[in-house]
Amino acid sequence: MKKIILFIVCCVSLVGISSAQNPIVQTNYTADPAPLVYNGKLYLYTSHDEDNSTWFVMNNWKLYTTEDMVNWTDHGAVASYKIFDWAIGDAWAIQVVERHGKFYLYAPVKMGEKRRSAIGVAVADNPYGPFIDPLGKPLVSVSAGDIDPSVFIDEDGQAYLYWGNPDCYYAKLNEDMISLNGEAVPVPMTEESFGKREGNVKGRPTLYEEGPWLYKRKDLYYLLWAGGPIPEHIGYSTSNSPTGPWKNAGTLMPKEGKSFTNHPGIADYKGKTYFFYHNGALPGGGGFTRSVCVQEAAFNKDGTILPMKMTHGIEKALQGLNPYEKTEAETIAWSEGVKASQSKEVGAFVNVMQNNAFIQVKNVDFSKQGATKFRARVGTTHNTGVTMEVRLDAKDGPSIATLNVPLTGGDDRWALVQSDIAKVSGVHDLFFVFKGDKPGRLMYFDYWMFSK
Repeated sequence: MKKIILFIVCCVSLVGISSAQNPIVQTNYTADPAPLVYNGKLYLYTSHDEDNSTWFVMNNWKLYTTEDMVNWTDHGAVASYKIFDWAIGDAWAIQVVERHGKFYLYAPVKMGEKRRSAIGVAVADNPYGPFIDPLGKPLVSVSAGDIDPSVFIDEDGQAYLYWGNPDCYYAKLNEDMISLNGEAVPVPMTEESFGKREGNVKGRPTLYEEGPWLYKRKDLYYLLWAGGPIPEHIGYSTSNSPTGPWKNAGTLMPKEGKSFTNHPGIADYKGKTYFFYHNGALPGGGGFTRSVCVQEAAFNKDGTILPMKMTHGIEKALQGLNPYEKTEAETIAWSEGVKASQSKEVGAFVNVMQNNAFIQVKNVDFSKQGATKFRARVGTTHNTGVTMEVRLDAKDGPSIATLNVPLTGGDDRWALVQSDIAKVSGVHDLFFVFKGDKPGRLMYFDYWMFSK
């Protein structure tokens, strides 16, 4: 559904959650998860709620990636509503799909004096952008509720676009992915397809509210959706065809999580199926300050999805993280007191906002040979007293290095610091713990790396 974004976020202060994984991003408020699997990596596009927001005010879309489902790398904002010259605002829920080596971003934005919703499409040569509007006009503008686009490419090559609140529409896409093959088709809002809404709500006869997401498993098609009345739950319907008729399969996730909206996304990755959603679980979180979560989905023999409640998320990594390659500081399993930022000098990086803040990286595999040196690119505007501790397995675990953070004068200027360490081998969680008694931003952190 709707949301707002910018390069800031919340300073989290949750307690005792080094084992938690949800929400998967703690350095921004994020919403409307849209997963894409490409070349062995999972790309997650999100919208972004502004700190302290009291409405769905969103300006751009963020991208996070993972290969292990526990450590997520922030790539910053990859696009904004401003890529559409005809748009005037509201970067709400998007989806990105890949076809023939091109990446297509489908976005609901507002246009015109009446701020009418419309769906645009933008194209990039890689999943990180830049995304360019090839049309110079909306791809879809059929109703006041043209939001929440979802695109699915079937095995026969036919692509489908679903969208809409409170009505749901679909249309076939041509192979160029930037034009419709025929007219928009209203999906019949029947009790059999979407269940019956209690009470007499004009224009909303069924449980369907918004946020459609089209998915296929084996020979069965699934249409996941956010259901009303508010606060929303996640429901879904199934069909033997990507265009229906749809049969209501019930509630997938009940109303919970401190947000009156929700938004489904689902993807198969490395032999498992992952379900994405959002809630208001971070400090300061709520209906306009949401956070994306993920957990594994399971299926019954008849293809129905096992109902689920919100959990702590994925705790076991699919693979180890290699510490001998440059790792971005914004690759995070869990963090507190840290928020995200972005600059032209280094791209995405993190700001440390308080004493005793930390970043946890899970399942770091030092191998049998082990590491003996550590280096990182950091900086601060404080003269003295800011340090970064490197610890193993817990925030107060064994310390392998303590580095003084040098004065650099601004986050457009960086210093490389390094330290010899006692040999570390095997698999560990890594904790970066930041210390300093100065108010405000203590330091900034770009990347880290070990060597043998």
